[in-house]
Amino acid sequence: MAASRERIREVVDRYVGLVASGTAAEIVDLYAEGATVEDPVGSDVLKTRESITAFYSALEGLEQRTRLLAVRIAGGEAAFHFEVQTVADGVTYTLAPFDVMTFDDDGRITSMRAYWGDDDMTIG
Repeated sequence: MAASRERIREVVDRYVGLVASGTAAEIVDLYAEGATVEDPVGSDVLKTRESITAFYSALEGLEQRTRLLAVRIAGGEAAFHFEVQTVADGVTYTLAPFDVMTFDDDGRITSMRAYWGDDDMTIG
């Protein structure tokens, strides 16, 4: 049986929160074994836990704030729009990607694809 809408929403909320202030290990714990990450879409697909952990490790120690803007859940998948603000050297960088995730029956992420490009980053 597919994960419930409530469980998927819980994981999406936790993911968005952890992107701001969590560790790579905490984020990767949301993923199922064998999961994939493609962030952004068109880049190399990360297929190992080690490569996914290394990807999220880049977020550790950054001054970031996130907020969920919209989420839609259907058929054991979620599409959501969220905003990430990163402050570096007194400058705020904002990115608001659309992420699409699939989930296993336990509500663990089996794939994540992030839709954004360099032109979507704003500074100020």
